Amino acid sequence: MALRQCSSPWTSRLDCPRQGRADGPICRIEVAELWVAALDGIEAFERIEVLYWLHESRRDLVRQSPADDGKTRGTFALRTPVRPNPIGTSIVALVGAEGAILSVRGLDCLDGTPLIDLKPDRALFRPIAPSQPGDFETS
Repeated sequence: MALRQCSSPWTSRLDCPRQGRADGPICRIEVAELWVAALDGIEAFERIEVLYWLHESRRDLVRQSPADDGKTRGTFALRTPVRPNPIGTSIVALVGAEGAILSVRGLDCLDGTPLIDLKPDRALFRPIAPSQPGDFETS
């Protein structure tokens, strides 16, 4: 279920950056009205993880040669958008939040890309719930 969409300046895969940049343009994450209340507290995080569906990507390549160097690699060994389930993810800087709109920097997807999920950046997140035994297992 798409939560809504990502808005960016890129309309072509050839123009879209391969990785988001911290100094990239401000982009918008638009959340459906049903999910606006789920944004409560998001502004406490300077970075968020955005998961999105790479709806214009091919899904049929098992091996690829992204550098056109004649060497192929398995799809799961690459950060390519061409995947069996083309889920994209970016860690973005949260610039602002107003209603159903988040303003972010560091996104790397096409304008109109369906939004799957939003999460606080795991490097910044500290669980709010009480600890449980598995939290302390090391082997």
